[in-house]
Amino acid sequence: MIEQVILTHSILIKVFLGFMAAGLFIPFVTAKNPKGFKKASFIYTMVFQAIASMIAFTGLVALAMGTFGLSLSVIIMIVIWGLLMYIEIKKYKLIKVANLENPQTHTLLRSAFLKISAVQIMLVIMMVVLKVMEVKGVISLS
Repeated sequence: MIEQVILTHSILIKVFLGFMAAGLFIPFVTAKNPKGFKKASFIYTMVFQAIASMIAFTGLVALAMGTFGLSLSVIIMIVIWGLLMYIEIKKYKLIKVANLENPQTHTLLRSAFLKISAVQIMLVIMMVVLKVMEVKGVISLS
Protein backbone atom coordinates (compact mmCIF):
# COMPACT_ATOMS: atom_id res chain seq x y z
CA MET A 1 0.00 0.00 0.00
CA ILE A 2 2.79 2.44 0.89
CA GLU A 3 4.38 1.71 -2.50
CA GLN A 4 1.22 2.90 -4.24
CA VAL A 5 1.19 6.13 -2.25
CA ILE A 6 4.86 6.80 -3.05
CA LEU A 7 4.23 5.98 -6.71
CA THR A 8 1.30 8.42 -6.77
CA HIS A 9 3.48 11.06 -5.10
CA SER A 10 6.17 10.47 -7.73
CA ILE A 11 3.71 10.67 -10.63
CA LEU A 12 2.22 13.89 -9.27
CA ILE A 13 5.68 15.44 -9.07
CA LYS A 14 6.29 14.54 -12.72
CA VAL A 15 2.92 16.02 -13.69
CA PHE A 16 3.80 19.12 -11.68
CA LEU A 17 7.13 19.53 -13.48
CA GLY A 18 5.39 19.11 -16.84
CA PHE A 19 2.74 21.63 -15.88
CA MET A 20 5.35 24.17 -14.77
CA ALA A 21 7.33 23.63 -17.99
CA ALA A 22 4.17 24.19 -20.04
CA GLY A 23 3.49 27.33 -17.99
CA LEU A 24 6.68 28.85 -19.36
CA PHE A 25 4.78 29.43 -22.62
CA ILE A 26 2.14 31.68 -21.00
CA PRO A 27 4.14 34.92 -21.38
CA PHE A 28 4.79 34.15 -25.05
CA VAL A 29 1.22 33.19 -25.92
CA THR A 30 -0.19 36.28 -24.21
CA ALA A 31 2.49 38.73 -25.41
CA LYS A 32 -0.04 41.00 -27.12
CA ASN A 33 -2.92 40.47 -24.70
CA PRO A 34 -2.45 41.91 -21.17
CA LYS A 35 -5.90 40.79 -19.98
CA GLY A 36 -5.26 37.31 -21.31
CA PHE A 37 -1.96 37.26 -19.42
CA LYS A 38 -3.74 38.14 -16.20
CA LYS A 39 -6.42 35.49 -16.76
CA ALA A 40 -3.90 32.81 -17.79
CA SER A 41 -1.80 33.67 -14.73
CA PHE A 42 -4.85 33.21 -12.49
CA ILE A 43 -5.68 29.82 -14.01
CA TYR A 44 -2.02 28.77 -13.81
CA THR A 45 -1.84 29.74 -10.13
CA MET A 46 -5.00 27.82 -9.25
CA VAL A 47 -3.84 24.65 -11.02
CA PHE A 48 -0.33 25.09 -9.55
CA GLN A 49 -1.77 25.23 -6.04
CA ALA A 50 -4.06 22.26 -6.69
CA ILE A 51 -1.25 20.02 -7.91
CA ALA A 52 1.12 21.21 -5.15
CA SER A 53 -1.57 20.45 -2.56
CA MET A 54 -2.07 16.96 -3.99
CA ILE A 55 1.69 16.39 -3.77
CA ALA A 56 1.74 17.58 -0.16
CA PHE A 57 -1.24 15.37 0.72
CA THR A 58 0.24 12.23 -0.79
CA GLY A 59 3.55 13.04 0.89
CA LEU A 60 1.87 13.39 4.27
CA VAL A 61 -0.03 10.14 3.74
CA ALA A 62 3.24 8.39 2.86
CA LEU A 63 4.87 9.90 5.94
CA ALA A 64 2.02 8.73 8.18
CA MET A 65 1.84 5.24 6.62
CA GLY A 66 5.53 4.58 6.22
CA THR A 67 8.38 4.12 8.58
CA PHE A 68 10.26 7.12 7.27
CA GLY A 69 10.06 9.45 10.23
CA LEU A 70 10.68 13.16 10.04
CA SER A 71 14.11 13.12 8.41
CA LEU A 72 16.08 16.05 7.08
CA SER A 73 14.96 15.29 3.52
CA VAL A 74 11.29 15.38 4.57
CA ILE A 75 11.86 18.70 6.32
CA ILE A 76 13.57 20.06 3.18
CA MET A 77 10.59 18.91 1.08
CA ILE A 78 8.16 20.68 3.40
CA VAL A 79 10.21 23.88 3.30
CA ILE A 80 10.45 23.77 -0.50
CA TRP A 81 6.70 23.17 -0.78
CA GLY A 82 6.01 26.19 1.45
CA LEU A 83 8.48 28.29 -0.53
CA LEU A 84 6.89 27.28 -3.84
CA MET A 85 3.42 28.19 -2.60
CA TYR A 86 4.62 31.52 -1.15
CA ILE A 87 6.42 32.48 -4.37
CA GLU A 88 3.44 31.54 -6.54
CA ILE A 89 0.96 33.51 -4.43
CA LYS A 90 3.23 36.58 -4.42
CA LYS A 91 3.73 36.28 -8.19
CA TYR A 92 0.01 36.14 -8.86
CA LYS A 93 -0.77 39.03 -6.47
CA LEU A 94 1.82 41.15 -8.26
CA ILE A 95 0.25 40.40 -11.65
CA LYS A 96 -3.27 40.89 -10.29
CA VAL A 97 -2.69 44.43 -8.97
CA ALA A 98 -0.38 45.61 -11.75
CA ASN A 99 -1.50 47.99 -14.50
CA LEU A 100 -0.93 45.65 -17.42
CA GLU A 101 -2.28 48.21 -19.89
CA ASN A 102 1.13 49.89 -19.58
CA PRO A 103 3.30 48.04 -22.15
CA GLN A 104 6.46 48.36 -20.04
CA THR A 105 4.76 46.90 -16.97
CA HIS A 106 3.34 44.07 -19.05
CA THR A 107 6.78 43.29 -20.50
CA LEU A 108 8.41 43.46 -17.07
CA LEU A 109 5.87 41.10 -15.52
CA ARG A 110 6.10 38.65 -18.40
CA SER A 111 9.86 38.55 -17.87
CA ALA A 112 9.40 38.15 -14.10
CA PHE A 113 6.89 35.34 -14.71
CA LEU A 114 9.50 33.45 -16.74
CA LYS A 115 12.29 33.97 -14.23
CA ILE A 116 10.17 33.03 -11.22
CA SER A 117 8.84 29.94 -12.98
CA ALA A 118 12.38 28.89 -13.86
CA VAL A 119 13.41 29.24 -10.18
CA GLN A 120 10.40 27.17 -9.10
CA ILE A 121 11.25 24.44 -11.61
CA MET A 122 14.84 24.40 -10.39
CA LEU A 123 13.67 24.03 -6.77
CA VAL A 124 11.58 20.99 -7.66
CA ILE A 125 14.35 19.46 -9.78
CA MET A 126 16.87 19.97 -6.97
CA MET A 127 14.57 18.19 -4.52
CA VAL A 128 14.02 15.30 -6.95
CA VAL A 129 17.78 14.94 -7.49
CA LEU A 130 18.35 15.07 -3.73
CA LYS A 131 15.80 12.28 -3.13
CA VAL A 132 17.18 10.15 -5.97
CA MET A 133 20.68 10.51 -4.56
CA GLU A 134 19.36 9.59 -1.10
CA VAL A 135 17.56 6.49 -2.39
CA LYS A 136 20.64 5.41 -4.38
CA GLY A 137 22.74 5.74 -1.22
CA VAL A 138 24.99 8.51 -2.55
CA ILE A 139 24.05 10.80 0.36
CA SER A 140 22.40 10.23 3.71
CA LEU A 141 19.92 12.76 5.14
CA SER A 142 18.48 10.57 7.89
